[in-house]
Amino acid sequence: MGRGTLITFEGIEGAGKSSQLEFLAKRLRAAGRNVLAIREPGGTELGEGIRRLLKGKETPLCGEAELLLFLASRAQLVRERIRPALADGTIVLCDRYSDSTLAYQWGARGLPIELVKELDRFAAAACVPDRTILLDLPPEEGFRRIRAARGGPLDRFEEEPLAFFQKVRAAYLQIVQENPHRIVTIDGSQSPKAVELAVAAAVRELLF
Repeated sequence: MGRGTLITFEGIEGAGKSSQLEFLAKRLRAAGRNVLAIREPGGTELGEGIRRLLKGKETPLCGEAELLLFLASRAQLVRERIRPALADGTIVLCDRYSDSTLAYQWGARGLPIELVKELDRFAAAACVPDRTILLDLPPEEGFRRIRAARGGPLDRFEEEPLAFFQKVRAAYLQIVQENPHRIVTIDGSQSPKAVELAVAAAVRELLF
């Protein structure tokens, strides 16, 4: 059986990543493909525990600790779930991956870019996405969506100021320039259906 395919979804909070990942998973399963849909941080018992710690506000985290927690979750996810699934020929759809680490921990937190890249390479064990979908959205619209949709309190990242997400978006756009063959940028301000069709088109040539 041939190697599977790793497709990642990226974007700021409110961009619609999780919903669009599920739309694509449903579309691919209907076409008879084996699909594993996972999220970062999370996807394993260890990762879900780290996710609660990272998103919660009970424990203050410095930028360095935040980075290492994200990478610990990724290291476990790659080895426990992603690599075995790819070896079985499965299409893996991941909500956030290495580009998030660069955009947030380098772009917004200001940690050294080469250090972030080197630690991520170690954690991801050379498991690089075949295609990345970046749902680009102005931070102001992301803020509006989050506050309109959230019934309960915001998590630690959702409470970051607008300037934080402006830095994240700028970092994403720089990452796109450096990886034009891997990353497809889609206007996340379109209707969910329009975004869904654009996502499907972005993976069609890769998979079919």
